[in-house]
Amino acid sequence: MNILFIGDIFASAGRRIVADHLQDIVQSNRIELAVANAENAAGGFGITPAIAEELFGMGLDVLTSGNHVWDKRDVYEYFKRQPRLLRPANYPDAPGCGVIVVRARNGVECAVINLQGRTYMPVTDCPFRKADQLLDNIDPSIKIRFVDFHAEVTSEKIAMGWYLDGRVSAVVGTHTHVPTADTRILPGGTAYQTDCGMTGPYQSVIGVETEIIVHRFLTGLPVRMEASRQGPELHAVIVDVDEATGKARTIRRHSVHGD
Repeated sequence: MNILFIGDIFASAGRRIVADHLQDIVQSNRIELAVANAENAAGGFGITPAIAEELFGMGLDVLTSGNHVWDKRDVYEYFKRQPRLLRPANYPDAPGCGVIVVRARNGVECAVINLQGRTYMPVTDCPFRKADQLLDNIDPSIKIRFVDFHAEVTSEKIAMGWYLDGRVSAVVGTHTHVPTADTRILPGGTAYQTDCGMTGPYQSVIGVETEIIVHRFLTGLPVRMEASRQGPELHAVIVDVDEATGKARTIRRHSVHGD
């Protein structure tokens, strides 16, 4: 079965290109499960209940997140009524949940796991040990297990890929907004890519207006971040997983350039 994972949806430009192209991607690639990281969907910082519902309405089955998911306070209560919006599981005491089991379009149950790295990131529990705990608690009959690892440094992401190789179907990184070229199947059958990349405005500095960030680097002064709307691109991966074993057969990058 084919799983679509869309990298960090950033602000209105990211939401718009997902709205314009998601259903075509799902139909043309026979997607059975559609997942996206949406922690930057609200103006580039956080997500609101209304925007989450908008994204679910487009046809996304699960939304993952990261450190920016806490930026909009009204999402705290939303976690209680919408389990398909995940927060990183290794926050020690926070609203929401970091794992969900959902039924894909073909009827197969799939586990989606959200974890966050610790290097140059907020203080959280160990994501490696948390992964062990989560996997131990998932019904062994659920073979398909997809991990969004939201982390800053490539070494931590790569280490997680190797650590989970053979135990999950895929480990795909998010957070840095720059797609990497190391898409591959690890020896144990786990699909891997260090960072899926951003779905949003690429005429920017990782989503923010270029002039603002250049000014910040030149002066060192604080600035007000404003999301760019120029050069929208959708970046994703499509993973083909063997339903019987949970092993990945293939993983490939999929991108769309908007207007």
